[in-house]
Amino acid sequence: MVERFLGDEAATMRLGEDLAMALRPGDVLALHGDLGAGKSTLARALIRALADDGALDVPSPTFTLVQSYDTRVPVHHFDLYRLSSADELEELGFPDVLKDGAALIEWPERAGRLPDTTITVELVHQDEGRSVRILGEGAGYERVVRSLAMRDFLDNSGWGAARRRHFIGDASARSYEIVSLADQAPRVLMNSPRLVLGPPVRDGRPYAEIAHTAQTVAAFVGVDRLLREADIAAPEIHAQDLDKGFLLIEHLGTEGLLASDGAPIVERYALVSELLAFMHGKRWPDRVAVAQDIFHVVPPFDRDAMLIEAELLIDWYLPAIRGHAASDEERNAFRTAWNAVLDRISGAEPTLMLRDVQSPNFIWRGDRTGFDRLGIVDFQDALIGPSAYDVASLALDPRVTIEPAFERAVVDAYVAARSSAGGFDRSDFEEAYAIMGAQRHSKILGIFVRLDRRDGKPHYLKHLPRIRDYLRRLLVHPALAEVRVLYDRLGVLEEPA
Repeated sequence: MVERFLGDEAATMRLGEDLAMALRPGDVLALHGDLGAGKSTLARALIRALADDGALDVPSPTFTLVQSYDTRVPVHHFDLYRLSSADELEELGFPDVLKDGAALIEWPERAGRLPDTTITVELVHQDEGRSVRILGEGAGYERVVRSLAMRDFLDNSGWGAARRRHFIGDASARSYEIVSLADQAPRVLMNSPRLVLGPPVRDGRPYAEIAHTAQTVAAFVGVDRLLREADIAAPEIHAQDLDKGFLLIEHLGTEGLLASDGAPIVERYALVSELLAFMHGKRWPDRVAVAQDIFHVVPPFDRDAMLIEAELLIDWYLPAIRGHAASDEERNAFRTAWNAVLDRISGAEPTLMLRDVQSPNFIWRGDRTGFDRLGIVDFQDALIGPSAYDVASLALDPRVTIEPAFERAVVDAYVAARSSAGGFDRSDFEEAYAIMGAQRHSKILGIFVRLDRRDGKPHYLKHLPRIRDYLRRLLVHPALAEVRVLYDRLGVLEEPA
């Protein structure tokens, strides 16, 4: 149970925002309280936050009984004061609305039995304000508790009165909000809970440990510090809570590497290539302080990490396209082929490898000059690994259709920048580029299927044809001949009928 005192109307409205940031389809919020206790104020603030419209008309559903809003999370506002029996609730569309939306219910005591995961919000007059108790169980309640902890973090950072609005989420459990305060530039509130490691998958270790996936927000803080010390435009961190996984960071902007129609802009991609060339010409430490007596160690992109990532293809993608799991013989052949290929780059140039060098992770700041035009985000999974990996990640952006001529222009910009400094072997780079690109896109085929099958995020499947096309390009390199033969035999690159 969580208890709060809401001293005025503004505090009640902020609570509405906090609840809105936690809301997901299937959630039920039951609002209890006497007439005038603040239920309507709370509901109105919640709905306006979901709509990102502070002036949205939110009438009381006293007479209509239910009012629906097509917001970021569709929300259905019920007022059951005039309900004559609990049976009428089903006639109003409950619980069908929970399939793709959330329900906000005033006078829920007239509803009969609500789902066990219902989040109860009790409002009571107290002095000049009101007190609130929030009770519940399950994932929805835990989200609410975390959202309230985020408000406490803002309060401790001097931003307790800030307006909160959803910004973006990603394929992980991380999420981001834009927080706004009068007379201040907006900032980004980063919510990065500790990674849930999952079951052991090999040698008693979970996948994330083998793949060196960042487990806490300290990784972001550490890599951010490395980048900023190198005068690279990573966001300034204004406040941090490493234990809870909250950061208040600089808002770098919203414009990216793509045109308004979604097409990649070659000049912007080329500048990212030149930035990578600059980074790859530096020597990077693999240990950095993130707080007093707390350090982040940048892990190596070692053989185990490379293999277990590539094996996502055989674990997730192959069963999805064939309807059955790979045999032990196929698994052994997969590991043998990839081990032989990875042997070829065992001495590849090591550097700070950002790992997710792709269009969503770069902010274009056209009013700046030089590399300062590029803001970088989402780098917490950085490793020490082959420099060619990040170039292949950029030039074959998994979320954008990159034509061969565009790919070549991006690679040529990188090669030109590296060659000007001397000591750069293009042939070795081209081989490492093909191998790392094939490893990365094998992984992505598996990840995008896993996001659909395990995590309920089917929209990633639309990228699969593009990833297959990229792999076809990469596998023409002679160094990948054995992998190409194996993929042909397994049907990896065939388009579904």
